Amino acid sequence: MPASPSTARAINDRLALRLLQDEGPLTAGQLKQLTGLSRPTVADLVERLTAAGLIEVVGEAGEQRRGPNARLYGIVAGRAHLAALDVRTEGVAVLVSDLVGRVLAEASVPIGGDIGTGPAVEQAVTLVERAVKEAGADRLHTVGIGAPGLIDPASGELRDSSGLPAWHRRLVAALQERLPAARVTVENETNLAALAEQREGVAQDRDTFVLLWLGHGTGAAVVLDGALRRGASGGTGEIGFLPVPGTTGLPSATDCEGGFHSLAGSAAVAALAREHGLGPAPDPVPGEPEAAGLVRAAVAQAAVARVDAGAGDGRDAPGSASARFLDSLADRLAIGAASVVAVLDPGCVVLGGEVGRAGGETLAVRVTERLRRMAPLPTQVRPSALGGAAVLRGALLTARESAQAELFAGRDS
Repeated sequence: MPASPSTARAINDRLALRLLQDEGPLTAGQLKQLTGLSRPTVADLVERLTAAGLIEVVGEAGEQRRGPNARLYGIVAGRAHLAALDVRTEGVAVLVSDLVGRVLAEASVPIGGDIGTGPAVEQAVTLVERAVKEAGADRLHTVGIGAPGLIDPASGELRDSSGLPAWHRRLVAALQERLPAARVTVENETNLAALAEQREGVAQDRDTFVLLWLGHGTGAAVVLDGALRRGASGGTGEIGFLPVPGTTGLPSATDCEGGFHSLAGSAAVAALAREHGLGPAPDPVPGEPEAAGLVRAAVAQAAVARVDAGAGDGRDAPGSASARFLDSLADRLAIGAASVVAVLDPGCVVLGGEVGRAGGETLAVRVTERLRRMAPLPTQVRPSALGGAAVLRGALLTARESAQAELFAGRDS
């Protein structure tokens, strides 16, 4: 049966809004071309969406040609404000944006492990409130939070996890209490990093890949056929618990020591660097895992040693301590990556987090070489384009999509 006039209008409105989300500001002529709708129909929907306060004139196109310029229409950026949080064991980072994702304010605060749960929560909430004020926002529509640990797939809540601060769980409730008008959602940090790499980073051409998170700790996010996979209990990608050779024991249900975390977590990587006579890291970045600075320095030193040795073909200089350290690190990372490849055959592994980005192509090439020998399935290894910032970007992307879906939902009825 043909759609009723009201249903047809809702479909057309939704299509136009989606195009403005994906493409940015467009003229009525461009909307006509992209939607295939008639000129009168496009004019009608532009008038309707403008009257609803969803789109507005944001500029003009055609400055280079003679004659009247065409108006550019865009989503009303100030219709809603969003916040994204990256909640770590040692602190919180937050950014506030408008509805189209333009960042208006950013802030972070370290939270020591010796501080109580109440003061820690208060520090984090105050940080958010200060960022909202700095952004000039009256209220928040949606808050997206990235946090370590398991997210209950049924309730969407952060589950109790041993080894993580108690204030993490309390923070979600506190934000909802202090920001009663906002929708607060929480997602595993590694999952958000994978979404960011897929939308804005190195996995934009992939609908199936695995992100191997390398930061203070380890984790993995699995994207299959374009969809993020969370598992029956929300625990897909808890690779830190993966039993691996080369450790002194086995992980337990409550402690990942002895698992892959003991090979690739920041403390383990820093110890490996010291075994090779490297460290401390020069110019450490506050809040960054120690391993990231050590890997970044090793990559730079290996490049210098290669040039000094005249190895112009890209090979490392024989005997370079930095090269040996990177080789040893790649050996470790390949163990975890090979396990993932054997089970999932993702075709692509992204070395994410601060350490993955610090290693860059130099580390990715080494892991690729080892995977080629260990796994029968062809797999690309790519370094992260976003590093630790991927969590905030992923939280912002999910908050933005959630807010736009709610605000635009009325156009479907």
